[in-house]
Parts: sequence; structure tokens; C-alpha cells
Amino acid sequence: MARKTGSHSEITGPRVREAAQNLFARHGFAAVSMRQIATEVGVQAGALYLYTPDKQTLLFDLMKGHMEELLEAWSEAEKGKTPIERLEAFVRFHIRFNISRYDAVFIAYMELRNLTPENFTEIEALRKRYENALETILRDGQEAGDFELPDTKLAALAVIAMLTGVNTWFKEGGRLNRDTVEGIYWDMVRKAVGT
Repeated sequence: MARKTGSHSEITGPRVREAAQNLFARHGFAAVSMRQIATEVGVQAGALYLYTPDKQTLLFDLMKGHMEELLEAWSEAEKGKTPIERLEAFVRFHIRFNISRYDAVFIAYMELRNLTPENFTEIEALRKRYENALETILRDGQEAGDFELPDTKLAALAVIAMLTGVNTWFKEGGRLNRDTVEGIYWDMVRKAVGT
């Protein structure tokens, strides 16, 4: 069937990605059909294939887009000079960047199992780049005598898991605002690395 009247690729393409992200986060990748995504967008199911070759590609593109945006934002963030300043910058950046991207973060962690091996390898490489950025800070701090850590890789993974957990409970307008949450989490991370 032809494209619906009023359907434009620069409008519909982003709507397809947004609908897929919402549905994958709400129901899980395996439970969502292309027909459901099309219904959410308001197009015929066949029209989705003008924007993506298949559901797997849609999932991969969402995850890759999130990771690339995260890495680019981190590369542009103010980081400070000392390992302690850099660690604080990372903690605050991670919370600030991810706190308003609940669906993207949820999919990035929970839907890895649904990627094809090739797609998993590419997403895992992007994740490792981000993890390595934190591990480098921790290693530098350990070498400078600022941090006491038995294993910098394990510490990096634990810190990222702790920071990402904010997304599971934080509510805008709730008891704690973003700045307070950042401050509390920075204090917990600082103590966890022995500084």
C-alpha cells in the first residue's frame, strides 16, 4: 500500500523510532510486532519497511543511537584535571544524561539478549568504550593514590550499575531533585572508591 497522505520521511521516520522505543520498553522487544508499531505511528504495517528493513534493525538502531549519543556527550563534557574531579564529572554526567532517557536506557540494558550476534558485538564495543572511560579514571586515581580499589574493572561496572539504577526510581517533582540526587550519588561513589 502507498504511503498515507501526510506521511513524510522526516516526520514519520522519527515517529517510527519513538513508537518502537516506547513499545519495546513497555512490552519487551519479543512481544512487539511490526503491526503494533505501525498502529502506534498511524501507518500501514507495510509502510514501516520504508523506514527500516526489519524489527531487529530497528532495535539495533535505537541502541546504537543511544550509545553514540552518550559517548559523544561524554566526549564534550567538562571533566576536570585530577582523577577525583574526573570521577565526580563522570558521576554527575551519567545521572544527568540518563535520567530523562528512561526508555532508551532500559532498552540498552534489557534488550541486549535480543540482538543478533553481529549487532550485539557492535553494541558491546560501544558499551565497552564507555565503561573503559570510567575504568581509566579509576585506574588513574588508583595509581595516584587517590582511590583504593581491588579491581578497577569490577569497580567501573559496579559504579555504572549503581548510577543507572537512578532511572528505576527517580521521578521529576518527587522528594529529591536532580541536583540533590547527583550530590548524594557522588558522595556514595566517592566513599565506595576509598576517597
